[in-house]
Amino acid sequence: MSTTSMTSMATSAVQVVARYGYVPFMLIGLNGAGIAVAAAGAPKYWLMVILVVAIATAFLVERVIPYDPEWNHDRADSTRDRIHVAVNETLILGSVAAIPLLAAIVPAPQLWPYSWPFVAQVLAAILVADFGITVVHLASHKIGVLWRFHAVHHSITRFYGLNGLMKHPLHQTAEMAAGVAPLILIGLPVNVASVLALAVAIQLLLQHSNADYRIGPAKYVLALNEGHRFHHLKWAGIGDVNFGLFTLVWDHLLRTYSYDPARRFDSTQLGMAAKPDYPSGYLRQMIYPFTRDGGCTLTPTATAATNGTETSTPDPSEKYRC
Repeated sequence: MSTTSMTSMATSAVQVVARYGYVPFMLIGLNGAGIAVAAAGAPKYWLMVILVVAIATAFLVERVIPYDPEWNHDRADSTRDRIHVAVNETLILGSVAAIPLLAAIVPAPQLWPYSWPFVAQVLAAILVADFGITVVHLASHKIGVLWRFHAVHHSITRFYGLNGLMKHPLHQTAEMAAGVAPLILIGLPVNVASVLALAVAIQLLLQHSNADYRIGPAKYVLALNEGHRFHHLKWAGIGDVNFGLFTLVWDHLLRTYSYDPARRFDSTQLGMAAKPDYPSGYLRQMIYPFTRDGGCTLTPTATAATNGTETSTPDPSEKYRC
């Protein structure tokens, strides 16, 4: 067997391992490591080490099995995205650190199920947070003032891991508050909150990943990249689907679930059709939602005749008048 053939076989084997092993490694392996660290009362910096491993793994796998090789190339956005990650991850960690103070200000009735196994407590926290975050996410596509800030996230034109934390800090705060506040009110322990914060970061890496991984039928339940790409379609209305962070359960119940296995995505389908020139610099993205041009009004833009009767039929490429 030639050296070229052996190299090709080795490359194919690595790709198969990455395609089917990446998600279990991240969801079970790294989250499991976080649960073990927190349950043992180890120093919190170990959770940061796990997060660094998650980010490094995400970047590596995106290059081994890219969905779109072009999305791995910088578009003068890498530095901006790293700033988004640093700011928003700091906010998440700060909110975890503030839990004892919040608990002192707002005494909880201590309804938290401390007697449950630690992994069950974490899973319960994830499910509750998933509902709150999904509700705010859905509302952000319906309510103008929320959309102003959420639009920062939808300005992306390539899909890769760091996009998950490319959010306006005010919108990030609103989502996390909706997800975590109910938990704090029933006595959320700091160690469970710490694992939840890690799980959110890992989930965002997977959800926006440029890796062409496979998860089988789980793609209909877990809010990962195969389903989330439909959420980033640039046409209003068409992209108003698949809002879940951890699961798609709420989308199925709210009838906002969408999936077409035949659809192939590229950069021409991402972003916002109504705002193709949305600011790309970090500081401008922070300021833009406060400006007059930073919002959109939902209006039908076209009509179509049906059996002789005019009915409103919005053009998806112009649904938002900005």
